[in-house]
Amino acid sequence: MKQVVQNYKSGELAVLDVPVPGCKPGGVLVRSAFSLISTGTELMKVSEAGMSMLGKARSRPDQVAKVMQSVATNGVPATYRKVMGKLDSYTPLGYSLCGVVEQVGAGIDDVKVGDLVACAGNEHALHAELNWVPKNLYAPVPDGLAPRHAAFGTVGSIAMQGVRQGEPQLGEVALVIGLGLIGQLVVQLLAASGVRVVGADPDPARCELAERLGAAAAGDPASAAVESAVAELTGGHGVDQVYLAAGGGSNQPVELAARLCRDRGRVVDIGKCRLDLPWNAYYEKELDVRFSRSYGPGRYDPEYELEGRDYPIGYVRWTERRNLACFLDLLARGSVDVEPLISHVAEFDDAVETYQRLKDGELKAVAVLFRYPRRAGEAEAPSKAPAVAVPAVDVKPTPVRAARTPVRLAFVGAGNYATSMLLPHLAQRDGVELSTVVTTTALSAANAQRKFGFAEATTDLDAVLGDKSIDAVFVVTRHSSHAELTRRALLAGKTVFVEKPLALTEDELAGVLAAVEESGNDRLQVGFNRRFSPLLREARQRFGPRTGPANLRYLVNAGRLQHGSWYLQQGTEGSRFAGEGGHFIDTASWLLDADPVSVYAVATSGNEDLQVVLRYPDGSTATISYVTTGPAGFPKETLDLVADGRALRLDDFVRASVYGQKRWVSSRLPKARDKGQSAELAAFVKAVRTGGPMPVPLESLVATTAATLAVQAGLADGAPVTLARP
Repeated sequence: MKQVVQNYKSGELAVLDVPVPGCKPGGVLVRSAFSLISTGTELMKVSEAGMSMLGKARSRPDQVAKVMQSVATNGVPATYRKVMGKLDSYTPLGYSLCGVVEQVGAGIDDVKVGDLVACAGNEHALHAELNWVPKNLYAPVPDGLAPRHAAFGTVGSIAMQGVRQGEPQLGEVALVIGLGLIGQLVVQLLAASGVRVVGADPDPARCELAERLGAAAAGDPASAAVESAVAELTGGHGVDQVYLAAGGGSNQPVELAARLCRDRGRVVDIGKCRLDLPWNAYYEKELDVRFSRSYGPGRYDPEYELEGRDYPIGYVRWTERRNLACFLDLLARGSVDVEPLISHVAEFDDAVETYQRLKDGELKAVAVLFRYPRRAGEAEAPSKAPAVAVPAVDVKPTPVRAARTPVRLAFVGAGNYATSMLLPHLAQRDGVELSTVVTTTALSAANAQRKFGFAEATTDLDAVLGDKSIDAVFVVTRHSSHAELTRRALLAGKTVFVEKPLALTEDELAGVLAAVEESGNDRLQVGFNRRFSPLLREARQRFGPRTGPANLRYLVNAGRLQHGSWYLQQGTEGSRFAGEGGHFIDTASWLLDADPVSVYAVATSGNEDLQVVLRYPDGSTATISYVTTGPAGFPKETLDLVADGRALRLDDFVRASVYGQKRWVSSRLPKARDKGQSAELAAFVKAVRTGGPMPVPLESLVATTAATLAVQAGLADGAPVTLARP
């Protein structure tokens, strides 16, 4: 299928051929009929992409701050790879469309194939021929409403949420500053609510349009016309509400709002304009400044948007889906008219030219639609896109022993970690062929194919597992899917590299082991890379063999997660320690050359900061302090090992030292943090190519996973957990 994309590094716009997205449970696959260009938000993104690197940094100081924090934590090289990987990727455009349901995922019963729906979301309502849309981000289109009008559903919801934040009442007067697409819709919604509206915009054509659509008056904010209209309508008291629907770097909108708003009036920010509030003006009138968050309650909540968990109507009357349905109803009943807003309808194949004309100012428009070609007979026989959720492979393969050269690899998942820490090493390695990349979103697969040279990109996992020419499968998806994908790949006879964790529950771990037993295929590696770090391996060698028990202390300054991170979805993705704690347990076990026999864990309130004590067969102990409340500038990982009158110290994979009869200290020159990914991948590829032993014995992988899972059990019981030997 085709999709509109942009490279944020170069500014390139393209209509790209990408795989068809899979129809996952909890959503529907929608074939686009019309999608709407947001002439404000999208053109801002397009303009930013065309800036120099310095210009991009100036326009997004919030992202610069994140980069600087990453440098302090992960070092310059790793941060550079991550940032450039993100910049030099195709990103999608679009967030408002109308289309026909082509396939219905499991758990969906409110629409059927062939129904017309309006869709929302900058990850799900893209300028693409097909989109997978979760339940709470689509709404059925009322009978009789034209698809081109229903495509306005998302921007209509944005305007509606802004109006709801203003709490307008019958007979009030409102000022709308900025009469672009959102501003024109706000004018109509307010007028439909019994509010008299004054509009302000420097464009005379937009002012005239606002008056035709219900504004009592509209004019240039720099002229006296707006102020005179407000004075006349309010008896000199000022407007009850001001809606900021303007963009740009001028502070004029907030200054005008303060001047024309009544005492204790409400100012609602919907757009993205400069907000240097004049303190005296806002203080003296005690103005109530409010923000409107996109489409409404539920926005940016992954449990609502992705998992379909609705808010009870008695507590949250207007969610983003209810706003979407309400706006569609207003359109169908004629209370809001979007036809006068449509300046241009472009064919989807002309998308790049259309954006360029908008950017250059050649095409002046309030709203522009893309029209998608209809397929012959699609209503009678809609096509079925490949789905990710399919039955397990029902075969018992012969275990993989040795592979050909080059080794052919497939990747399931192509997120940040895969594209910054794994694929760069594999793409440069001789004797490796990147065969297929599988993702649930089409664009991420296409990005990985372009950047790393995969022969194919797809959303069809079943086809990859059934491809006998593929030697090994990398599972680099979200944590909740690791065990099931690993189980299926093992049953298909593939050698498997799965990123940590291997499993989130004891049942998931048992399922993986059952697949090993059923298939006879034990060719498994978990991404515990720290034991492969060259610096740590050298330090261990210089420390030498032990004769007595050891004490190991491992401080992990994990830091706080950003709001909205999927790591916080503990209900589905497990706790943070369950997700990454295996790294530190594996490192301790490798240094102590044994697997733990018991685990004791205690935590602070909220279970965010943990102390985990591991006991080993020879009496050695390892204490892992996993903290989230430390400063960002402090090293992320520090480790001390003491035994037999000697001590080993590792400082964040940058420096190491060993103290004994002689002292050894690694180079004091700053080096990039090498946490072992390259060496780990080299060992894995060698095992696949030669059929030799896997880099880490299966028993060790299982023991580390079991110990990680025991931490949660220990926290619940408040007692040590004894680990049964497999």
